[in-house]
Amino acid sequence: MLHDIMPGTEEELMRKMTSGYIGFDPTADSLHVGHLTQIMTLIHFQRAGHKPYALVGGATGMVGDPSGKSAERNLLSEDTLNHNVSCLEEQLKKFLDFDCGANSAEMVNNFDWFKNFSFLDFIRDVGKHITVNYMMAKDSVRKRLEGETGMSFTEFSYQLVQGYDFYYLWKEKNCQVQMGGSDQWGNIVTGTELIRRKGSGSAFGITTQLIKKADGTKFGKTESGAVWLNPTRTSPYKFYQFWLNASDDDAKSWIRIFTLKTREELEALELEHNAAPHLRTLQKALAKDITIRTHSAEALETALKTSDFLFGNGSLEFLSGLDHDAVMDVFDGIPKFSISREELMAGINATDLLAEKASVFPSKGEARKMIQGGGVSINKEKITDAAKLFNSDDLISSNYLVVQKGKKNYFLLIVK
Repeated sequence: MLHDIMPGTEEELMRKMTSGYIGFDPTADSLHVGHLTQIMTLIHFQRAGHKPYALVGGATGMVGDPSGKSAERNLLSEDTLNHNVSCLEEQLKKFLDFDCGANSAEMVNNFDWFKNFSFLDFIRDVGKHITVNYMMAKDSVRKRLEGETGMSFTEFSYQLVQGYDFYYLWKEKNCQVQMGGSDQWGNIVTGTELIRRKGSGSAFGITTQLIKKADGTKFGKTESGAVWLNPTRTSPYKFYQFWLNASDDDAKSWIRIFTLKTREELEALELEHNAAPHLRTLQKALAKDITIRTHSAEALETALKTSDFLFGNGSLEFLSGLDHDAVMDVFDGIPKFSISREELMAGINATDLLAEKASVFPSKGEARKMIQGGGVSINKEKITDAAKLFNSDDLISSNYLVVQKGKKNYFLLIVK
């Protein structure tokens, strides 16, 4: 996981219990899988006996994306930010221990120390220590200040603010280490420099590798967007499928990063996987571990039953225990049709149901032909009689009919 580490950091960590932090932007009411690398860093940090701080940028979140280029970091109101911060704290409690004594995790919000910090006070107390000449020495900043890509004053100030976060936590919380992705190295160095110049102290930094997929595409993104940790944004089933669909190369890397399995467990899983790759042993172990950690064992069970139902021989029974939103998650991306409850109560034959009341087939003739050929199932039962009547007694949970055309083409009929 490690990418870079400042000299002296390892010695500091071996010497005593040390406090360290990672920052998270509260730009949404949920974290996503892209944040999991840093969450796992904090988990390892705490498991090693150190004290983790999760910094949420309530103040910097109000600025949004200082470059104006990111649609994901728009300007947010204070109420929205407060809501997002509380949601992130609840999520992080699933991963970190906030009640374990001296090295309990803590959540801090930089809005708390910036809300009464005037612009002039900031420039006087902070800006004079981190000069333009120093920032120019940072190559990425130099290029932008020289006009190669353009850098606004807001962006420049934003980097100073991030450096001040580290200084504040060092001074007020005895926080000695800042951690983050390798793209945060410059901000971490700015913080340690501010601690040295303004506080006459020393601090340390650790960065992790930026996770990429083996095919070069961005980790954590799917065709439908980000994979969220909040089950109302990304269902546990979709979350499970994201990890299950990892390539073999990605699974071998990700299971080391996103689980806490021992070296012996990992090597045994690899041997088992290599003996029969089609069984996807690594992917299943990875998906199981991270789904339970993020959601729950019950959520994993629902995800497995959903997978078995859609791709195996699972029964319809588990659908009866799901509410409407959960059923919609199961059939996300699957064609859905509404049919009249009154008409169904009177009885509708299979041909009319599938070609007239719902457009599963373009014509009654095609529906009849495929039914007679044994290629149609309703509620997991093969239909062989095109004249078979369906009524409200056939509904699942009093609301649904599940149609299969062939083995993999599903349709959901919703009665209203």
